[in-house]
Amino acid sequence: MKKSKIPDNVVFNEKTQQFDAALRPYGTNLVAPMINPSDTVAWKNRCINKLNHKIKSELNELKDQYEALMKEFEFNQLIYDAKFSFEPIIGKCYHLYQRKNGETFLSIIAPHECDFDSLGSFYLNTDHIWEKVVEK
Repeated sequence: MKKSKIPDNVVFNEKTQQFDAALRPYGTNLVAPMINPSDTVAWKNRCINKLNHKIKSELNELKDQYEALMKEFEFNQLIYDAKFSFEPIIGKCYHLYQRKNGETFLSIIAPHECDFDSLGSFYLNTDHIWEKVVEK
């Protein structure tokens, strides 16, 4: 059929050369409900805000974990570079001190029992990683 003979309100598929109004997923006659595109801007903005909040929260958590890991690394490096003439026992508390010349050493003597410059108290866990004792 020629396009000029078909009215505007009739659905004719030019490829198949058939009338296929009944096969369409939407109404095709003049009394069919109007198709209005929904406004998705508000939904997109809510989703973007949620995503940004989630990413920012996870990034802050990663930063905190990184800082804690670096602090643990620095303490362990400082302790393993310190001088001590004994084999530390796992689970026991030891104390790290600094001499006036900058040299560090590990001791079993607690800070309240001496007048050395204390850098903190640590204990050796089962993985041979030094953990700082939280002072109460």
